[in-house]
Amino acid sequence: MSGPNGDPQYPLGEVSGEEDYAALDCMLDQINYCLDHLEEKNDLLHAQLQDLLETNRQARREFQEQMNGSGNTAKSAGS
Repeated sequence: MSGPNGDPQYPLGEVSGEEDYAALDCMLDQINYCLDHLEEKNDLLHAQLQDLLETNRQARREFQEQMNGSGNTAKSAGS
């Protein structure tokens, strides 16, 4: 049904017979499965990225608070 690259051996306009339609349906099901799998991975990666960004924001806030606290303490000690 398919050539060496997975391409159909003949154009879709020449598809004939129940067997050919069944094979085409199977290929479309496989493509749909792959696309669903990619979408799930994309959603997972997006969620992980959001978590990473939020973690980095929190760490930056804490670092800035520490730096501001250290600056205030140093100014108070120097006065």
